[in-house]
Amino acid sequence: MGKLYDRLILDYRIQEGLRACINCGTCTAICPAAEFYKYDPRKIVDIVQSKDEEEIEALLKSETIWYCGECMSCVTRCPRKNAPGLVIMALRSLSMELEYFAESEKGRQQYALAKVLCGNILNYGYCVYPRTFKYSMHPEAGKVWEWQEKHMQDVYSRLGANLDGDGTGALRRIPQEDLDQLQRIFDATGATDRLRIIREVSMQKAEELGLSEEEYFDKVFNQTEKDHLNR
Repeated sequence: MGKLYDRLILDYRIQEGLRACINCGTCTAICPAAEFYKYDPRKIVDIVQSKDEEEIEALLKSETIWYCGECMSCVTRCPRKNAPGLVIMALRSLSMELEYFAESEKGRQQYALAKVLCGNILNYGYCVYPRTFKYSMHPEAGKVWEWQEKHMQDVYSRLGANLDGDGTGALRRIPQEDLDQLQRIFDATGATDRLRIIREVSMQKAEELGLSEEEYFDKVFNQTEKDHLNR
């Protein structure tokens, strides 16, 4: 395996998003995530620029790189047009490629995201699909959603949606040939391999923790053990 920095700079997002940082801290000042999490994009860029292998490895295994919301507010304010958000994307990608993501609590949440979000896309053609959005897993949606879940067909019909129906309309059933095309896109772009890595590494971590797949999913989806907030 080559040096971590050498692998990072092969990513076009580093090439496009990291120029000569002057450590002004503007990205941190404008960053919404920095307001809530223990997160400083300026320090992350500084670590990458340092080319320090130990610090970069620690970063790839840390909670820190998973706090960014990828809103790119940093790009709009940086006087040198750096893009810490793109740097974060490259770090996340390498973390998953090297199987480091499972070392952090926030990183392990990639399993739940991959299973739910990508599962919805490949199985139904939607990022968020009503029938898989369960109140039991999302109590923050409120009691109104609990009621809607029990009366879903009637609610969406009244709203003019075509839930799971043929033809046109919101939430219509996506034809299998289109779902097959989505799968081919995942295959061609490397997303299928990435999902495989996430699942395999996550199941290894589940075994290490003595959890079944369902228990592991519930843990990474619902439980937060560390204090990630910037208080």
